[in-house]
Amino acid sequence: MQQPRAVVIGAGVGGLTAAAALPRRGWSLTVLERAARLEPVGAGISLAPNAQRALDAIDLGDDVRALAAWRGGGGLRTPGGRWLSRMDSAATAERFGGPLVLLHRATLVDLLVSRLPEGVVRTGAPARLADPGGAGRPARVTTEDGAYEADLVIGADGIDSAVRRALFPDHPGPRYAGFTTWRVVIPAPDRPFEPHETWGRGRIWGTQPLEDGRVYAYAAAVAPPGGRAPDDERSELLRLYGDWHRPVPDVLAAAAPQDVLRHDIRYMAEPLPGYHRGRVALLGDAAHAMAPTMGQGGNQAIEDAVVLAHHLTPDTADPSAALAAYTRDRLPRTMDVVRRSARTARMVTLTSAPAVALRDTAIAAVGRLVPGLALRSFDGIADWSPPTRTYPSGGTAPSGAQRKA
Repeated sequence: MQQPRAVVIGAGVGGLTAAAALPRRGWSLTVLERAARLEPVGAGISLAPNAQRALDAIDLGDDVRALAAWRGGGGLRTPGGRWLSRMDSAATAERFGGPLVLLHRATLVDLLVSRLPEGVVRTGAPARLADPGGAGRPARVTTEDGAYEADLVIGADGIDSAVRRALFPDHPGPRYAGFTTWRVVIPAPDRPFEPHETWGRGRIWGTQPLEDGRVYAYAAAVAPPGGRAPDDERSELLRLYGDWHRPVPDVLAAAAPQDVLRHDIRYMAEPLPGYHRGRVALLGDAAHAMAPTMGQGGNQAIEDAVVLAHHLTPDTADPSAALAAYTRDRLPRTMDVVRRSARTARMVTLTSAPAVALRDTAIAAVGRLVPGLALRSFDGIADWSPPTRTYPSGGTAPSGAQRKA
């Protein structure tokens, strides 16, 4: 029997995870990426235990767990440095069955590429979905060098997905969330610090260690869409956060202007009718872009890829039933995470002084009365397990975790 063939459009985290998972299910595939090469772009990405367990399906979970750099305490602070609540890495790992791992996005891409069959990624290959296919008719993708016919096409082409627009042209797409973000990776400052996220008035800042000795810092502020600094984004960060507690000034002093990334945040306020049509499946930001306030965007893309592969088998001549099952499993879960992330975004970007004071007082009081309560916001997210258990040595499921895809 001839192997079923898939074409993946987009070589981001979700697309590469799908490309690593599908050959294990008997599929041949080609990944089409418009960028000229898979360069080490981006900044940090947080992988929670749910994504680590999904990565176990491609034998990568333990490699990621080994990169965990957060050991000990951390938590939530005010711009003046006062701790509002505390979290502990061991308690997080115990509750959700694994550590929280911060790593550079380029490191994750390298790990995913190491799990791919030789020669499946074609860079410098912008692609267009010409026909989504259907029963008895393959899907068709066109490139400058020719066309591909496939039993399955995976649209993993990001928040501005052309595949999504082709499938659902009447959908409004992602909506601006009301704030912009900055990200930067720098060498570790000389002074030690505890990992933290700091909530101000319409602004947040986070400083997190990476296993390779560098530091990942991120910030967000309420702003009109499309804005840019009049000089450079590092100068903008100095204006917004230069007087915040340490290590924020140390991070800004070590950051080079050209290394600071800025992006407006958009999210899928209105769900798609489905995550598939014809022989095409959407995953990651193409399907369910979300605010980064719960750190789940990349995690959900990884889950998508593994669940999609789970539903596909080598004898899938017509993937319609598998794709319907994929939508049934993934749409409710991912849109729940989209909504929870949006609620958190509204709380962390409050601009009213009385509302901010009330928020901070409530967080501090709850933290004293119910230690570890902040972790509960990730219940039902970080304790997810893939449909098939594939736990190597370090990957245990959280006790009592529900198994839901």
